[in-house]
Amino acid sequence: MDRRGKENYYLDIAQTVLERGTCLRRNFGAIIVKNDVIVSTGYSGAPRGRVNCCDSGVCIRDKLNIPRGERYELCRSVHAEANAIIAASRNEMLGATLYLVGKDMKTGQIMDDASSCTMCRRLIINAGISRVVIRRDADRYEVVDVRDWIFKDDLSGAGGY
Repeated sequence: MDRRGKENYYLDIAQTVLERGTCLRRNFGAIIVKNDVIVSTGYSGAPRGRVNCCDSGVCIRDKLNIPRGERYELCRSVHAEANAIIAASRNEMLGATLYLVGKDMKTGQIMDDASSCTMCRRLIINAGISRVVIRRDADRYEVVDVRDWIFKDDLSGAGGY
């Protein structure tokens, strides 16, 4: 029997979670796992009670031609990582792994260069999550040691991702 590896198993679940996303540009799915138990899930979407971009038909960042990785304060969405962190207690996240999958909504393809934004990295660090596993394609993934994000501080000039 050819059994799916554990990392891809959890990434498959995160990929299913992203299908609930409401972003018109890129949807992400995140799950937090500790001791082989799913602690929480999150996907990209507007805050509860606010209109989702998929419902309004407008992405303000697209409309203003804002490049990827810039001016997130204009985005309506709460990122998948943030939503997963909000849904869990810190004790559940200490030493946990966050699995992340991104999908380009224009092409329908999994993003082979997906990563957490600077703000989500800060949230992941403070939550006590120790690893982030990011899907690159159906079977390949990258494992990030969160300590690398601490020591390669994006604002110190020491470089970032």
